[in-house]
Amino acid sequence: MDGSDGNFERAFLNEQKLRLAAEQLLKDKSSVLVAINNELQKKVADLEHQQMLFVQTEKMATLGTLSAGVAHEINTPLAYAMSNVESLQNASPLLVALLKLNEQYLNNEIKESRFKHEIDILNLQYPYAWIYNNLQGQINDSVEGLKRIKQIVHDLLNFAHPTSSQDKQLADVTTGANNALRLLSSKLKLCEIKTRFEPLPLIWCNLSSINQIFVNLLMNAWQACELDLEKGCIIEVNIFELNTNICIEIKDNGCGMNEDTIAHMFDPFYTTKEVGKGTGMGMTLVYAMVSDHGGKIEVNSILGTGTTIRCLLPLKV
Repeated sequence: MDGSDGNFERAFLNEQKLRLAAEQLLKDKSSVLVAINNELQKKVADLEHQQMLFVQTEKMATLGTLSAGVAHEINTPLAYAMSNVESLQNASPLLVALLKLNEQYLNNEIKESRFKHEIDILNLQYPYAWIYNNLQGQINDSVEGLKRIKQIVHDLLNFAHPTSSQDKQLADVTTGANNALRLLSSKLKLCEIKTRFEPLPLIWCNLSSINQIFVNLLMNAWQACELDLEKGCIIEVNIFELNTNICIEIKDNGCGMNEDTIAHMFDPFYTTKEVGKGTGMGMTLVYAMVSDHGGKIEVNSILGTGTTIRCLLPLKV
C-alpha cells in the first residue's frame, strides 16, 4: 500500500468516525427534544386541567348565587303539579268505579236501569262535575309545570357540566344566550330584558364557554343595576353579525365604571363588589374564553349611566 492509499483510508475512517459522532449527537439531541416535548405536553395538559377545574369552581360559585332563585323556580311549578296530582288521587275511586260499571254494562252483567242507578249513587258520593270543568286543565297545567322543571334541571346540568376548551362544535351562539336567560330568569325578574337576535351562521365554538360568557356578563349587568333599582333595571342582549365577526353585546343602565375599574376589570381577583358577591374571576374567565375563540372584547362605560360590553367572535377561526 503506497502513501496515497494510506491517506485515503485514514481520511475515510476519520470521516466515518465524524459521521458516527454526528449521528450519535443528533440521536442524543433528538432524545432530549422528545423528552422536552413530552414534558411540555404534560405541562399543557396540566394547565388545561387546572383551567377546567378553575372554570368549574367559578360555575359552582355562580350556581351558589342562583340557588335560592332556582329553588323557587322549581318549587312553584312543583307545588301546583303536586296539588293537581292530589286532586286526581282523590278522584281516582270515582274514575275506577265508573270504568268498572262501564265494563259490567258492556258485558251485559248489569241492566241499563241498574247502570244508571249506580252512576247516580257515585255522583252523590263523588260529585264529578269537576271532571268536565277541571280535569283536562289540571292535567295540562301539571304537564307544563313538569316540563318547566325538566327545562330548569337541564339548564343547570348543561351549565355545570365540565368541558375542556378543546370541546368545540358547530353551534348557534344564541343558544347560549337563551340558556343563560332561562338559568338567570329568577335573578333577572325585576329587570326589563330586551333582546335582538339576528339570524346568524353557525360557528365553531365551545357552547359551554358561550353559556358561561353570557351568564357572567348578565350577572355583572344585573349587579350593576342592583345598586339602584328605583330607576328601573334595563338590560339589552343583542347578537348580530358585524363585519367578519359575531357580536355579543350586553348593555345595562347600571352604575357604570370609572377608567381605573375598566383598566383592571379583566385582572384576576379584581372586584368592586361587596364581600361574598363575587369571586373577582368572572370577567377574567370571559376574557380567557373569548380569547380562546380568537375573539376580542370592547368595553364602553360611563359612570352613573351604564355599560356596554361587546364580545367579537370571528366567523372563521
